[in-house]
Amino acid sequence: MNIEPLAQFELKTFIPIRIGPVDISLTNSSISMILATVLALFLLFVMTRRLRIIPHAAQSMIEVFYNFIVNMVYETIGTKGEKIIPFIFSLFLFILFGNLLGLFPYTFTFTSHLSVVGTMALLGLGLSTIIGIYHQGWRWLRVFFPAGIPVLLAPIIVPIEIISFLSKPFSLTVRLVMNMVVGHIMLDVIAAFVVALGLAGFVPLFFAGVLIIFEAGIALLQAYIYTILTCIYLSESFESHH
Repeated sequence: MNIEPLAQFELKTFIPIRIGPVDISLTNSSISMILATVLALFLLFVMTRRLRIIPHAAQSMIEVFYNFIVNMVYETIGTKGEKIIPFIFSLFLFILFGNLLGLFPYTFTFTSHLSVVGTMALLGLGLSTIIGIYHQGWRWLRVFFPAGIPVLLAPIIVPIEIISFLSKPFSLTVRLVMNMVVGHIMLDVIAAFVVALGLAGFVPLFFAGVLIIFEAGIALLQAYIYTILTCIYLSESFESHH
């Protein structure tokens, strides 16, 4: 039995597209990102196309998710974070659909790739910097040298704070990527055993079904953790450091 659990994470080019030296080919990763975005938009459209004062089941479901994100933003950032709610909600849905999409056969889990998740983390870092400078002006740079610390310690404190600030997207990325990679490797190995055992694979098949449900829960949990940590990091941009 030949098991290659890491093969599911390989990038494959479906439609090669090059503009000069720039490669913008459609890969299994980019197609999965497009599919996740389209599915999220489609479900939002279907669930909200007939809004009622007394919500129907679909409207209630999307309202629960949206209110969940709103409460998350208010609890971590406060009312000042109201303007970034659309960004946080979009980020949550993108991560969630990316995680869930990878549970289906012949799909690709783009949230298992450092480049994708890292880019989203860097986007959050850039947004954090812009918000910080917008709200506090250049006083925001005090985040790298908090008030009350002796100036003589600046050569030590400033590099440490810069490294700490830049490590935030790294920690966000590694946490999500490793959870997605490990979970999908487990599913792949168990599925291979089920196929190899044939009729005798009933017990592993049952276990695989339970594991898929568990992974769906992990997908939701990881989307939540990624989103709330992003909110916590962004909250620092609204705080005064002078």
